[in-house]
Amino acid sequence: MGPPPPLDPTITAAWSRWFGGLQRATWSRLEDELRLLRARDFIDRCYDRPLDLEAIARQACFSRYHFLRAFRRAYAITPHQYLTQRRIDRARDLLEAGELSVTDVCLAVGFQSLGSFSTLFRRHVGRSPADYRRTLVQCPGLWRARAPIPTCFLHHYRLVDARGRELASSSPRR
Repeated sequence: MGPPPPLDPTITAAWSRWFGGLQRATWSRLEDELRLLRARDFIDRCYDRPLDLEAIARQACFSRYHFLRAFRRAYAITPHQYLTQRRIDRARDLLEAGELSVTDVCLAVGFQSLGSFSTLFRRHVGRSPADYRRTLVQCPGLWRARAPIPTCFLHHYRLVDARGRELASSSPRR
C-alpha cells in the first residue's frame, strides 16, 4: 500500500523515478546481504574442510575481491578471520569435551598444521590448547562461566576485535 497517486503526470514520473531507484538500491543491498549470509553459512557448515577465498566467494556469487570488501564491510572482519575464529570456537568445544587429543582436535576443525593451530589458538584464547585443557580439568567452568555468545554478535557490536580479544570500551556500563 503506497501513497495515493498524484494527479499531475510530471509529479507521477518524478515520483516513480525517485522511489523506483530507491527500491532498486534497497533490493540490491538486501540481495547482497543474503549472498553474504549464504557465504557465512557455508563457512559455518564447512569450516572443517580446506576452504579458500575463491570457494567461499563462489557461494555468494561474487568475485573474490568484491566478496572480500563486502564481507569486511558487513562483519568488520575478513572471511579468513571469520573462518579462523569459527575453527577456534569449535576447537574450544572439543577441548572442553576432552575426548580427542590436541592433534585430533587440530585436524577435526580443519587446520593442516599443529604448529599453526597452536599459535592461532594461543593468539585468540590466550593459552596453548594443552594449557587450556589442563586448566579446564583443574577448574571446570572457569573459562565458560557465562553462556557462550556467537562470535558474529561480538564483532557486530564491537565487543571484540578481529582477533577475538575484548575491547577496552566493551566493559559493562553502569
